[in-house]
Amino acid sequence: MPDSTSIRTLPLGHAAKGFRGKVVRVGAMNAAAPADALELERRLIEMGFVEGARIQLLHEGFIGRDPIAVRVDDTTVALRRRDASLVLVDPED
Repeated sequence: MPDSTSIRTLPLGHAAKGFRGKVVRVGAMNAAAPADALELERRLIEMGFVEGARIQLLHEGFIGRDPIAVRVDDTTVALRRRDASLVLVDPED
């Protein structure tokens, strides 16, 4: 099955403040992901990080740019960058 990610796709954890885009997928890249990664994937999906959701990175912490505040559709959530890296996003055109 071909991968649906584009060259512009990046992990949300690598995005800078002001980034706008859409969620492409959530989850670890390999099928042998540890149970804690699968639990985090489930929690992210419950928070609204689903395919096609519109996102905007609103705020970065002062120390190490962590945590981040992200608007997902009409909800704002705070995440660690390492956790946000499980969310792949495409920038807005």
